[in-house]
Parts: sequence; C-alpha cells; structure tokens
Amino acid sequence: MTGDNARFLNIQASGDDSLHVTVSNAWTLDAAIALNDQMRELARMPAASVTLDGAGLTALDSAGAWVLGRTMRAMADRGAAIEVTRMRDDYRALLDKTEIEASGIALSEPGSSALVALLGRTGASVVSSLTIGAELLGFFGLTLVTLGRILVGRARVRWIALLRQVEAVGFDALPIVGLLCFLVGVVLAYMGALQLQRFGASILTVNLVGVSVLREIGVLLTAIIVAGRSGSAFTAQIGTMKVNQEVDAMETLGLSPVDVLVIPRLVALFIALPLLVFFGDMMGLLGGAVISVVYLDLSFGQFLVQLKDAVDFWDFGTGLLKAPVFAYVIALVSCHQGLQVSGSAESVGIRTTASVVQSIFLVIVLDAVFAIFFAEIGI
Repeated sequence: MTGDNARFLNIQASGDDSLHVTVSNAWTLDAAIALNDQMRELARMPAASVTLDGAGLTALDSAGAWVLGRTMRAMADRGAAIEVTRMRDDYRALLDKTEIEASGIALSEPGSSALVALLGRTGASVVSSLTIGAELLGFFGLTLVTLGRILVGRARVRWIALLRQVEAVGFDALPIVGLLCFLVGVVLAYMGALQLQRFGASILTVNLVGVSVLREIGVLLTAIIVAGRSGSAFTAQIGTMKVNQEVDAMETLGLSPVDVLVIPRLVALFIALPLLVFFGDMMGLLGGAVISVVYLDLSFGQFLVQLKDAVDFWDFGTGLLKAPVFAYVIALVSCHQGLQVSGSAESVGIRTTASVVQSIFLVIVLDAVFAIFFAEIGI
C-alpha cells in the first residue's frame, strides 16, 4: 500500500493463504473515514487466516475500532481464522465490545446522495427484520424442543422459579390491568352512548361494549400491558445476567439458560395471561356497566340482560383463545432479546426497547390475523 494510508495500514500475504495486517499510528475518526474503502476491499480478500498486529497503534477510538471490528468479523464470516496480536488490553477491549449490528452506524462517503443513503438504510432494515425473524423462528423451535423434553421427563420443571414468575407476571399485574381495562370500558361506553343516543338506540351501547371488550379490547389491551410490563422485565433481567456474565457461569456449570431462565418465564406467562385477560374483560364490562347505570339510567340487571342477548360464548372464547398465543410470542421475543444482550448496560436498554416494540407489533399483527380467520370461519 502506498500514500498516506500506508502509515496506518500494511497488508502482507503469504503463500499459505494467510494475511498479516499491521495497523499503526492513530486510528481515530479521520483515519477510519480515509481507510474505509481499503478496509472494505480487505474484507473481500480470500484468506484462510488473518493476523491483526496492533503493536504500532498509538490511539484507537470507537470509529477506528468499529472499522477494524467490521472487517475482522466479515472475514471471519467467510471462514478465516482471526488472531489479534501485540495489541494493548484497552484497545483490545474496545475492539471486542464494538458490534456492527448494535451500532447501526455507517460511515458517510463523500458524494453519496440522500436517495442512495435512504435506499441503503431501507435495505439494511429489511435485512435486519428478516434476520430477526429467522432468529425468532429458531428460538421458537428451541423452546418447543425444551418443552418436549420436560413433557417426556428428560428435563425437570423448576417449580419455585415458575411460581415466582406466575406471581410477578400475573398477580402483581392485576391492579394495572384492572384499572386500565375499567377505564377503557368507561371511555368506550361513554363515546358509544353519545353517538347511539342520536338514533334513539342507547341500549345498544351494551352490545357495543360487550362485543368489543370480549372479542378485541380486553385481550389486546392486556397483552400490550403485559408486553410493556413483564416482557421488558424479562429482557432486562436476562440481559443484566448476560452483562454480569452470570449466563456464562451457568453454561460453565452445565446448565442450559433456556431451561433455567426462559422456560419458567414462558410457562408462567402462558398460565397468567389468559387469567389476566379474563380479569381485564370483567373490569372492562364493569366500566361499561357503570356508564350505563349513571349516564343511560339503566339498572345493573337491565345491563346484564342486554349483555346476555348481545354476546355469545364465542365472543368470550375468541379472546381467551388468543391469550396463550400472545403469551408465547411475548415471552419468546423478550427472552430472546435478553439473551442477545452483550457488552454493556447500554445494550440492555437497546434490547429492552426492541423487545417491547417487537412484542407489541407481533401481538397486533396476530390479532389482525385472528380477526380475519374468525370472520372467515363464521365465529
């Protein structure tokens, strides 16, 4: 390599299909931008092994470490054996903590248009979404296999952990679920009554509240509350254990993190969410009843009679059928994100946010799929 860049980077190839990469001087932001193209070319070079020699480094910041880490990981993904030698411990630690997937930062190239940058970000988002989907599918299979091992007696249920999680995600969530469902029932009944009174059909407010709460609002609102409350807690708890290397210690002892950390939370949510949905449905109907009694001058008995005529078993059953599926999805996403935490406390926050967003997104998508499916089969 010639020119100014030779002061920072020297690449030597040997006959045994190996590369010796020597980095020198200060690898800071300016150097990282200047060397970005050369490092991309290096990442595409075929090699069986790569030795990164950092003896000549005088400075290294996050931008320089990111470019180096991205290149080494790209070559490792192509099958090259990577060895880092003669690098200061603090530089090596910075290099190890730099993750291309977590950073989400691309060095801007002079002359690139806004359209190209937008298309690049769009493509990266699509690839990232597909990657997350594939990882969740694999994790789903792993949890199914683990549950199967428990059912056939090849793995044991950790009852203390399970009961503790049932208390945390179920019993402790009753106040917030009950209050919010009650208030949503109040709002739904009040707004429905305002509109139906114009047509002299105030009594149909009971029908509106009953069908909407039992079929959709109760289960959807409860699942969103649980995703924000318990799902985020799952991710933060497991992620903190990852940062503190407790998960690594667990694996060293021969314990599976899925058995010990994931399954108790998954089963607990699978048990607790249907019960929370039932409680939320009752509180939502109670909110509608309060408005019907106070605002529409109906008696509580009239409300119950009209409710009985307005809803049937499947209005109630469809909500409960969705609950176990939503529970599995929330637990799956939150535990998976917790196990993906690495490096620092910042990663815990990033993964926790991703957990809540992905859980709520999938819950709403599945709710729409269920609504279409039930409509097609006439339920």
